[in-house]
Amino acid sequence: MPQLPAPDYPADVRARLETDAKEVIARYPDSRSALLPLLHLTQSEEGYVTRTGVRFCAEMLGLTTAEVTAVSTFYSMYRRKPSGDYQVGVCTNTLCAVMGGDAIFDELKQHLGVGNNETTEDGKVTLEHIECNAACDFAPVVMVNWEFFDNQTVESAKQLVDDLMAGEQVTPTRGAPLCTYKETARILAGFPDERPGAVDATGGAGPASLIGLKLAKGEAVNPANPTGPAAEEGK
Repeated sequence: MPQLPAPDYPADVRARLETDAKEVIARYPDSRSALLPLLHLTQSEEGYVTRTGVRFCAEMLGLTTAEVTAVSTFYSMYRRKPSGDYQVGVCTNTLCAVMGGDAIFDELKQHLGVGNNETTEDGKVTLEHIECNAACDFAPVVMVNWEFFDNQTVESAKQLVDDLMAGEQVTPTRGAPLCTYKETARILAGFPDERPGAVDATGGAGPASLIGLKLAKGEAVNPANPTGPAAEEGK
């Protein structure tokens, strides 16, 4: 059992987080609906949900620490222990696994010297296997702080983590530029991403995933090549 009560944040940190938390809470008609973004807010401060973070959320929302803990331990995006600057997730769900995800995950464990949900000694990278990220068109997929790195191989994934640990700039296949896990957590808490070009960066689904949308809109689909251009009418 953890020692109770949990320590509070230093006064200056507490004041800053309270200001942010009140802004988040004001977005919801029922204050307890703000719990998920507030948990992300505490992660942006410490990199994981600490006992102090749980206490802070409970006090801001008028909940018990048991209620906050029940939520924070249910969702895998909330970390329960110190994590790296970069969360490297390898999809090991069915399609990514058979396309090479299992091999990538096994090789990265050996390469980094860590197991699942473990962090390298320098605190840079936390490795984990993750479930489907709805990117099957681009299998196998690796995610870093929830940004996509598509069509990976064992070698490209090893180079990716090496670059992260060396402080090199890496660019996701699609979506916003990469930032640290704490910075990502603040964005997930609902605060603006003020980096130049980050908001304009987009990354849509692949052609196979868009077939259903095309059919729903009544658009023509070439049955001989569903992911390619539609067949000319009458052919």
